[in-house]
Amino acid sequence: MIGEGIAKAKKAVKRSSKGTEADQKQLEKKELQKKAIRHTVARKAAKAAEKEKDVFTEPVKKSSAKKKAKKGESVEFGKGLKIIPLGGLEQIGMNITAFEYEDSIVVVDCGLSFPEDDMLGIDLVIPDISYLKENIEKVKGFVITHGHEDHIGALPYVLKEVNVPVYATKLTMGLIENKLKEHVLPNPVKRKVVSYGQSINLGCFRVEFIRTNHSISDAAALAIFSPVGTVVHTGDFKIDFTPVNGDTIDLQRFGELGKKGVLALMGDSTNIMKPGFTMSERTVGKTFDNIFAENEKHRIIVATFASNVDRVQQIINSAEKYGRKVVVEGRSMVNVMTTATELGYLDVPDNLLIEMEQMKNYPPEKLVLITTGSQGEAMAALSRIAANIHKKVSIEPGDTVIFSSRPIPGNEKSVSKVINELSEKGAKVIVQDTHVSGHACQEEMKLIYALTKPQYAIPVHGEYQHLRAHAELAQQMGIPKENTIILSSGDVLEISPQRAHLVGKVQAQGIMVDGLGVGDVGNIVLRDRQHLSENGLIIIVLTLEKYTNQLLAGPDIVSRGFVYVRESEYLMDEAKSIVYAALERCLDNNVSDWTKIKTEIKDSLSDYLWKKMKRNPMILPIIMEID
Repeated sequence: MIGEGIAKAKKAVKRSSKGTEADQKQLEKKELQKKAIRHTVARKAAKAAEKEKDVFTEPVKKSSAKKKAKKGESVEFGKGLKIIPLGGLEQIGMNITAFEYEDSIVVVDCGLSFPEDDMLGIDLVIPDISYLKENIEKVKGFVITHGHEDHIGALPYVLKEVNVPVYATKLTMGLIENKLKEHVLPNPVKRKVVSYGQSINLGCFRVEFIRTNHSISDAAALAIFSPVGTVVHTGDFKIDFTPVNGDTIDLQRFGELGKKGVLALMGDSTNIMKPGFTMSERTVGKTFDNIFAENEKHRIIVATFASNVDRVQQIINSAEKYGRKVVVEGRSMVNVMTTATELGYLDVPDNLLIEMEQMKNYPPEKLVLITTGSQGEAMAALSRIAANIHKKVSIEPGDTVIFSSRPIPGNEKSVSKVINELSEKGAKVIVQDTHVSGHACQEEMKLIYALTKPQYAIPVHGEYQHLRAHAELAQQMGIPKENTIILSSGDVLEISPQRAHLVGKVQAQGIMVDGLGVGDVGNIVLRDRQHLSENGLIIIVLTLEKYTNQLLAGPDIVSRGFVYVRESEYLMDEAKSIVYAALERCLDNNVSDWTKIKTEIKDSLSDYLWKKMKRNPMILPIIMEID
């Protein structure tokens, strides 16, 4: 239960902060002793760290890596850093990129994407990690920028095959651990929580986590130091000077990296086509206050992303301000809220949350329901409420439903369907001014370019139109056209201060997940499903004598999704005649191979049905033999 889970989380936080006065004095004494020791150790560590830092941040000088070419002799370049996006480019979702140098590979993010409309029956799509499996001895770990599904969702599937350490900030790691608990992994996974400003050494790489702002707390950009140079990966980010939780983005660190030299900037392209700056998350809080005030006599239902902890916090703040109890619905919403409360990222006042069963004890105007389903997902809580199939909640005339999100490209029809269903039942639906993006617009991206001054620009996180627009913006910021690189998933880019060029291609098609099956549904199966969905199925059952192939029974014809047999008896009789004729031709030509007999039946019947109906059902002949 959400109330019990969050209550336990709050008690645990309080217990950890209590202590007697004597204990406190003893702790203070020990702390003074520790400080003296730490001061001595820190001086030594700082010197060592500075030396280590220089190894990674000093750019390779062109003169040391390039020999003067004589006539007829090619120029020899130093070995470059390989950047291999295995997903996330020319699409929304499934973000994963491998960085490789000699015997070390570091993987940034490991997300999933949701199926396209023509992927019938598919639950989700995860990246193809064939390249990582082939080079598993080189893979040093996964470094995660933040806790959204398109960046962590594939980890439970991938870690079953590539079990290496995972590094992430505190909230991100909490969400990852929730996902790993839901899946049974054959072996435990090493996990390490990393703080902002902290670096981790992974083979020949050093990776530093940099504080950013996004629509989820604890998002990070990454500075990836390699022997060739520094790559800055922004992750999903925006610049929010008044964040709801935590501090603003560490622009100073971006500037420091720029002064030392940045080889390449891999920047968020999601909002690159939008001018100006992204609005602060706090503006949504003011909108919630206004909506709550204007709808004081009605029940309020708010649908948002479960992972948007800051948005949930502002809904809770408005509920408390206007004297409403909060009910939480949706498994992912309950899980995220419980984790965020345990880790101190969500502040829920005592006695504010109630269980769904307690709703009947309060008048509608004293209730707020926070739910999943802002994207119109078929089985999400709001979709079930709108369709009137939710067991405990139904829409009443006058209910105010707030969509606090923007439809992900491809989900517009699903969202519109839910809105229409809610409106038909008398609900007031609000979709305007209740969401701000978590991604940087043009001016924010320009600022990052101005601070980092990269040699190369590599747009990431977006469809091709976004990547193209990002490349044009980078050129406006002084990056030469030849140094703006638009990649596709699977490209192998080798980059150094002297040049950047494609050196190959690796497998990077999405792997489809259908129920418990991972990768067992391919394009052929999808094509069959598409065929069935569009034209239906006809099954023809024949019983033949084993040695002579004489027809003993049938043909019986079963139609599913093509025509209703009882209303199409003439068509079915004609179809049987076509099958008889095809079988006779086979016997006359001494054709005894069942495969050839089936092909003749399929081709003949398919031609007839197309001429008669202009439809092309899947035809499946089944032959049984009797001695």
